[in-house]
This record gives sequence, C-alpha cells and structure tokens, in this order.
Amino acid sequence: MHLLPEFATQHAVSIPELLASRDERQARQHAWLTRHHAPLVSFTVVAPGPIKDSALTRRIFNHGVTALLALAEKSAWIIREQTALVSASGPEGLLSIEAPAHDLKLATIELEHSHPLGRLWDIDVLTPEGEILSRRHFALPARRCLLCGQSAADCARGKTHALSDLLTQMEALLHDADSRNITP
Repeated sequence: MHLLPEFATQHAVSIPELLASRDERQARQHAWLTRHHAPLVSFTVVAPGPIKDSALTRRIFNHGVTALLALAEKSAWIIREQTALVSASGPEGLLSIEAPAHDLKLATIELEHSHPLGRLWDIDVLTPEGEILSRRHFALPARRCLLCGQSAADCARGKTHALSDLLTQMEALLHDADSRNITP
C-alpha cells in the first residue's frame, strides 16, 4: 500500500483541480462505505503549497500507512480492504476496518499526537453511515501551526509563514522520524 517517492508528479495543482479531487475522494469514500458498511479510514498528508504529490509527501504518507497498519494489527482489527492512490490533492489511503468507529477515531487521534509525523497526517474516520468523526466530536482543539503553534487554519488563511519555511519543517520532521528508525 506504499507509494514510490521517485514517481511523484511534482505537479502544481490548481484550485479547480483541488476541488475536483476532493469531490472524487468523497465519491470514493461513499462507494467504499456502500461496499463494506464498515468504518472507513481516509488518510491524506497535510501539504501546504501547490505541489501535493512530491517525494516528501509520499515518504510522509508511507510512514502513515505503516503506522495505520501497525495500529490495526496491535488492536486486532480486521482490514477488509485497503488501497493507496495519488490524486491532484496528493497521496491518499483508504482502509475499510472492522472496528468501532469511535474507538478507531480515538486511536488515530492518538497516532497523530504520538508519532513524529502525526502532525502532517490528516486521518479521517467515517462511520458506516458516512458521518465524519472529527476532533470536535472529542472536544479537541483545532490543529496547531507547524511553526508557531497558533491555529493552523488562521496561519494558512493569513499566509503567515513562507512556504519554504513550512516545507523545511516538514523535512525536519521526516528526518526525525527516519533517524528514530521508524520504518515506513
């Protein structure tokens, strides 16, 4: 389920492409929920800037896939189906997992908090009925900025930080995960 970093497109995505990609992801999610009627994990990489599919985002994605598979194994949850693909919005993973959706979301939130790259992952859990369980369901605060700790949404909206600084921080987090021998 891993993606080869050397095959990244490096394509600068336009806003219309990004919006179409998100619509396609929602359609895929709906098809998976219809097929399996089990909770669905939809996993992407938080990637600032116009290039969503890069060697960097694929390497970060592969670490996330490894962590999600290990989580399912440790929890003795059955993965009914899994896939990895690349869309205009970057690497994407889908895993249909037999587990209580609430428990699955709590475990993925813990993964986002405990793994060195967790801040760079966007792990959505959808109930079999299609409801997205969000951080708000668990009274958790919004995501924080990679650089300053303020609201990530506010910093992104205000273009508070240079893209090069954000990418440098992403590289540093990836280097940290690699140096800890956390294998993707």
